[in-house]
Amino acid sequence: MDYLNFITDPKWIASAIVIFCYIVLFSEKLNRAVTTLFSATLMILCGILSQNEAFHAIDFNTISLLVGMMVIVSITERSGLFQFVAVWSAQKVRANPLGLMVILALVTAVFSAFLDNVTTVLLIVPVTFQITRKLQITPYPYLILEIFASNIGGTATLIGDPPNILIGSALNLSFLDFIKTLAPVVVLTILTLILCFALIWGKNLQTTDRNKAAVMRMNAKSNIVDKKLLYKSLFVLSLVIFGFIMAEEINVANGVIALLGASLLLLLYTFNDNVYHRDEKTEEMFNLVDWTTIFFFAGLFMVVFGLEKTGVLELLGQKFIDLTDGSLKRATFIILGISAVVSSAIDNIPFVATMIPTLKSMEESLGGREAMMPVWWALSLGACFGGNGSLIGASANVIVAGLASREGHPIKFLGFLLWSIPVMIVSVLIAGIYLYLKYFAF
Repeated sequence: MDYLNFITDPKWIASAIVIFCYIVLFSEKLNRAVTTLFSATLMILCGILSQNEAFHAIDFNTISLLVGMMVIVSITERSGLFQFVAVWSAQKVRANPLGLMVILALVTAVFSAFLDNVTTVLLIVPVTFQITRKLQITPYPYLILEIFASNIGGTATLIGDPPNILIGSALNLSFLDFIKTLAPVVVLTILTLILCFALIWGKNLQTTDRNKAAVMRMNAKSNIVDKKLLYKSLFVLSLVIFGFIMAEEINVANGVIALLGASLLLLLYTFNDNVYHRDEKTEEMFNLVDWTTIFFFAGLFMVVFGLEKTGVLELLGQKFIDLTDGSLKRATFIILGISAVVSSAIDNIPFVATMIPTLKSMEESLGGREAMMPVWWALSLGACFGGNGSLIGASANVIVAGLASREGHPIKFLGFLLWSIPVMIVSVLIAGIYLYLKYFAF
């Protein structure tokens, strides 16, 4: 009888479903959206959640923010803006190989703060191959640094990396909250990383004046294929960023601002078209939304809520409080370290989605939301910086490796570890020192 009660305990059923879900996710045997949606329906069928509770668990602010920004980025990309910036930047450093490394890393980091990392590397990496081919130098250090820059740069803003979107939505944090708190440590980390790469690779990156001249002859403006669309996109992007900054003042959610920007840009993009072309272009843009990611998030929210409802996350939170002995400082650095290590080995999104309600359950014991903010920022920094820990630590890493292999410059898993582990350790160390000085030193 006790055994029967044990196996029918909702806590164990919910935990079993989540363990199954995460094992399948990490094995990559099934599509990740299918995995989380199937696991979510198991939560409902097993009586852990009702249908209404499952749908209520979906954070539509996060979903809206993702969809809105995907549409805006897809339309803006059509103008050629991002490719223009990459070539223009290379020419601004007179095609100097070392200068090129610095400028491409900075462009990647800045783009990643406002676009998703995968989009950023898909835009920057082909241009990198184009320029390094003309300079007749190896693209390897450029690609490695761009991987690191994309993951670090995306940490700086609310919209730069999915973990930040999850944390920001859960805590109702503003765009400025992320900029003010995380941008300084991101800037320090990326500059340190660039300096290290310059010292290591500087003398090996040599080319001829003739090759430099070939890059300087490239027509950067030819990448701008639609000037009108460029102006429309810049106008809407400016409005959206301003809206994010003012969101707290005007009391409008970030997801609403992103959807408003997307719908306005779609309106401007299709305004003078006839009915057929207008509908065709609108459908084309909606088809470019990464719906797999959207449904993955929806299923994940439901699965994690099953753990929350059954009290599993509250138990984990209590265990963690016992581990930290009620010390906020210890909690901050444990979360930073665990987040970095776990995120280097597995997808940081399900990890952060699970940690959010766990940490929320600890807030009262550790002094409330305001007192807990160092722990929340540690979660963001650890999860995002941890993506640099291995070739499978972030989607952008895998994408760059695939593009490099196709171009005949493969990035090997073990070879990447020789760079990624030191980079992750240094970046997490910088983050730890920053958090200590900001919250605990004085």
